[in-house]
Amino acid sequence: MSDTQIDFSAPAELRKWPSLNKERVSASLGARPYLIGEGATLDECIRQFMQLPEAQRHLYEIHTAPQSDLVGGTLSTDHIVELARLRDFLGK
Repeated sequence: MSDTQIDFSAPAELRKWPSLNKERVSASLGARPYLIGEGATLDECIRQFMQLPEAQRHLYEIHTAPQSDLVGGTLSTDHIVELARLRDFLGK
């Protein structure tokens, strides 16, 4: 993993799933996550995500270009939290 690089300045989008009673509306019902903001980087999206109340984070995901096994095209809640920890550890 020492040679794995993550580009936190890569373009990314924070998206939110529609919800009903604080739960995601299923994709099988036609729901799709919608864009929260534009022109952001992966780092900015992670920061915005981490400022959200923990109880609401399951409704959000980050979309970015895949970079490696560590960063896929769609990042889920747990994955974003781990990337935030890694970013903080690396001092980015």
